[in-house]
Amino acid sequence: MDRWRGRVALVTGASVGIGAAVAVELVRHGMKVVGCARDVAKIQKLAAECQSAGHPGVLVPFKCDLTKEEEILSMFAAIKEQQKGVDVCINNAGLGHPERLLNGKTGSWKNIIDVNVLALSICTREAYQSMKERNVDDGHIININSICGHQVIPFADLHFYTATKYAVTALTEGLRQELRAENTHIRATSISPGLVATEFISRASSNNPDQVAGIYAAYKALQAKDIASAVTYVLSAPPHVQIGELVVEPI
Repeated sequence: MDRWRGRVALVTGASVGIGAAVAVELVRHGMKVVGCARDVAKIQKLAAECQSAGHPGVLVPFKCDLTKEEEILSMFAAIKEQQKGVDVCINNAGLGHPERLLNGKTGSWKNIIDVNVLALSICTREAYQSMKERNVDDGHIININSICGHQVIPFADLHFYTATKYAVTALTEGLRQELRAENTHIRATSISPGLVATEFISRASSNNPDQVAGIYAAYKALQAKDIASAVTYVLSAPPHVQIGELVVEPI
């Protein structure tokens, strides 16, 4: 990770869960991390904790609603002005609603697409343009995907969410192909975790707290820090090595 020290990373959805763990880990390795979310107060607390811990990097909180393109573009403009640009883009933000295919609400489906597919694509585009205009040829775009991007689990509350994660799988591979066609060494990676002990399941399912606890009791879950370690593993690969897909599951 030494070659990333002092470089700039954007982590979306950095207030809780995987995003928070990734942001802190990159700061620990000396990166300048712009962490964005709607709830910026939680990222401000993380930034203070990083500073108190004496981590060599810095966490810069940024309030951004990823369902609004104008806010995403304003964020990239601010990063350009304050940090010159993005060298690493980690599209972590993602959500699910317990809206089944047979009776789900259209508004909820649109919200899932806005965050999981469109925001990811907009951030990817803007990150690439930031790298290109500064002649950054060793950048990295990492999409936090899911095993749901590779298989349809028989859990109806997650079926629409699963469709968006299949999209992330396709978008990452499409991105890799386009980057190769541009003769750039910018890398693209999809990281697909299994069950992770975060707030996601309780938010994305219609199960009550006891049922959610039962899910975690029945299946061993990964920790958010495990996915942060996967991110640094991917970033640490030699410049000529591209890890296109990394599936992370508990034993």
